[in-house]
Amino acid sequence: MSSTYHRPGLASAWRRAARALALGLLCAAVWTSPALASTLIVEGTGDGHGVGMSQYGAAGYARHGWTYEQILAHYYTGTTLGSAPAGAVIKVLDGSHVISLPLERYVRGVVAAEMPSSWPLAALEAQAIASRTYALTTDAGGSRFDVYADTRSQMYLGAAAETASSNAAVRDTAGQIVLYAGKPATTYFFASSGGMTESIQNSFIGASPQPWLVGVADPYSGGAAFEWKRSFSFASASRLLRGLVRGSFRGVEVLQRGVSPRIVSAEILGSAGDTQLSGPELAARLGLTSTWAYFSVENGTAISAEPDLSGRPNVPESTAPVTEAPPATAPAPVTPAASTTPQGGAQAPGVAVESLDGGAAAG
Repeated sequence: MSSTYHRPGLASAWRRAARALALGLLCAAVWTSPALASTLIVEGTGDGHGVGMSQYGAAGYARHGWTYEQILAHYYTGTTLGSAPAGAVIKVLDGSHVISLPLERYVRGVVAAEMPSSWPLAALEAQAIASRTYALTTDAGGSRFDVYADTRSQMYLGAAAETASSNAAVRDTAGQIVLYAGKPATTYFFASSGGMTESIQNSFIGASPQPWLVGVADPYSGGAAFEWKRSFSFASASRLLRGLVRGSFRGVEVLQRGVSPRIVSAEILGSAGDTQLSGPELAARLGLTSTWAYFSVENGTAISAEPDLSGRPNVPESTAPVTEAPPATAPAPVTPAASTTPQGGAQAPGVAVESLDGGAAAG
């Protein structure tokens, strides 16, 4: 995908000039002192690209009485359910071999690989329909194959992964797919949102907006249980950002955020100039599990927030009230457990992702 970025206007340019002057003065006072080695601190929330259905969020809704129809309608705005084409076959690239499978057999091998079979049936049913629809709407290998057998598409582990509960979810929803305006709608999904999903164009940079893939509140996939923190010495950050740092590394400035608010674009600040890049590239370079992230710099005992021109608060918002109220009977978020970690997630072509446990797709 080609990348398009937001450029700040004149007012932002004045602010940036003032920031550069202040930063230069700070550099003279701080970076010249070896005793005050700087550390880049990153605080964030969520695990995944944030587009479509959050698996932990779906489990939370299911635990509080939502049906799979309600779950899918929530995460895929304005959609309905319809029927898959009769006799559909999915071509899967597994290693170096392409195997052709009837659609329902393929989905049985996906659901148990993507979501713990101990999770509520409604969540497994939502996963079955999302996985079925994704398989029909993706085209990972052109005419050669439809999907990869791993998180480049969605995890497929075959009959060995099947369980009674995951197969029941597939059987209960047999042939059902997600439709928008009467046509199959690509159903991306991921592990956890951190409290709100993201509109596709803000996460898959260069993608066109899609009316069913817009940011929505996700209260059961947010809160302290989904937050994370990373720290990097300036030397290690500079190594990870090699090729983007001009002169000496000075920090990170956010330019634009999405609705969630994941980072859409940012700049790497250097003593010889700044370099712009997308939020997903920044997260991939630093090994972050999500682009819902905030940056600060620690010098000795002093910690200061990095510049943020997005107009959003430059402090973590994952514990802030969501814009859409959760069901009245379920005010608390679901707490993830090590034994209930999703194993994969559908993603956009060309988006390299990695999870906390090496499985679930992240953005």
